[in-house]
Amino acid sequence: MLGQDDAAGGCCPALLTTPLDESQAGELAKVFKALGDPVRLRLLSMIASRAGGEVCVCDLTPAFDLSQPTISHHLKLLRQAGLIDCERRGTWVYYWLVPEMTDRLAAILTRPAGESLPDRTAAAGAAS
Repeated sequence: MLGQDDAAGGCCPALLTTPLDESQAGELAKVFKALGDPVRLRLLSMIASRAGGEVCVCDLTPAFDLSQPTISHHLKLLRQAGLIDCERRGTWVYYWLVPEMTDRLAAILTRPAGESLPDRTAAAGAAS
């Protein structure tokens, strides 16, 4: 799974401190591809921000000018990326965020605390 280092059992290094290997980059690209669509990004936001932590698909569909099968397809892609999970209850499906995945994404993209970025304005001025 994304962010897992089999040898250490911990999270993979942050993107800004250590280059990703081919496998990590491939897995990470799948997650970002799932997030790269405005409908899926809105769906994830709606699910993540829902009071109680879960939402019925019947409450998601009316927010979009899309068919139910299209919404289901977008939800399926978010599930395949590991960002959400779901459970069928009778005729309805309920969705919730997988916080471990969003935590991994945040950890991968976070710059180490206290580490300053290079001063690009000084370098740009010298090149002029």
